[in-house]
Amino acid sequence: MTSKQLFGLGALFLAATLPLPAAAADLEPWRKTDNAIVIDAYELNEIDWSDMLSDKRIAGFISKASDGLPESYSCKGEHGGDTVAHCKTMWRKYAVSRELYQTRRLLARSKGLLWGAYHLARPGNPVDQANHFLDYAEPQADEMMVLDIEGIDPDNYMSLADAQVFAGHVKTRTGRYPVLYTNHATARYIAANRDTYRILSRLPLWYARYKPGIAGSFPMGNWDNYALWQFSAAVNCSKRRCPYRVKGAENDIDVNVAPMSRAELKAVWAFGSLLPEKPFEPVDDMLTASIPASGALKATGEALASTGAAAQTAGAITLASSATGSFAVSVSASVGTGLAVTGAATATPGRSMVEVTPLNYQDF
Repeated sequence: MTSKQLFGLGALFLAATLPLPAAAADLEPWRKTDNAIVIDAYELNEIDWSDMLSDKRIAGFISKASDGLPESYSCKGEHGGDTVAHCKTMWRKYAVSRELYQTRRLLARSKGLLWGAYHLARPGNPVDQANHFLDYAEPQADEMMVLDIEGIDPDNYMSLADAQVFAGHVKTRTGRYPVLYTNHATARYIAANRDTYRILSRLPLWYARYKPGIAGSFPMGNWDNYALWQFSAAVNCSKRRCPYRVKGAENDIDVNVAPMSRAELKAVWAFGSLLPEKPFEPVDDMLTASIPASGALKATGEALASTGAAAQTAGAITLASSATGSFAVSVSASVGTGLAVTGAATATPGRSMVEVTPLNYQDF
């Protein structure tokens, strides 16, 4: 969890022990031949379909569909600083990529593959992007829909707030929520802030991380496990070494594993429902107090807090006159995960300090 500014008087010492349930098999699960393999591709991936389909472990194919906001067909008026010539070039590229998408879908489904489509989310109106995705992909009831969020920087990617709007609009139009595709860092951020991202944190997770093992990654917020794990891509697949070599494709194609068999994956493939929301950790019951101080005396305070229900925070203040007084104090903070998380602060009161006001925190 990202730390927020620490306010208040005193120092907060927290020992948080987070029990981790037994994780799913998370060490090279693609080596387990019962686990289904799923390929995902964008328009520039070259594929020899006859060769690729000779691998009987491949159960599904997810294709890039739309990208950000729709292209302008007329190329009149404002194009965001673009030239008319480039606008027309982008429209032709869009038309060709959509035709390729439809051709691949017909071919994949005719060969018995599960089909899915993803939208690459960009900054811009999320409702317009959702409509663009649905109009482009024309998803059928048995096809997976995916929202692709590449990071949390709203200048470069769709903001997480807009992503929730996107997901909600897809649900309104289709009756189903999309799957969320994202990387480990973004997934952790969403999980840590799941009280804010109540929809995103409950979408089935298509997890991108290019490591042989992910021990300790799950459970993560509401996610007990991944729906798909993208474990191989151009970044970790070369001519010499590759986690999974796809027949009939170059090294730049993305490969995913499901934590289930082909038959089990087919039964849940379209997804569409939110995951159960896990209960939040109980918040501390912090107290308020008014602390009188005379003159411009310097003072320091210390405080200890325990976790769990009805925990209290207490401290003592020593003035320059050596007089000591006890008081209830709260330190507002966002608490990170792990053991022995600590924070510290000192205060220099003026003539008076009144109503040290609590701001409850949640540790999850």
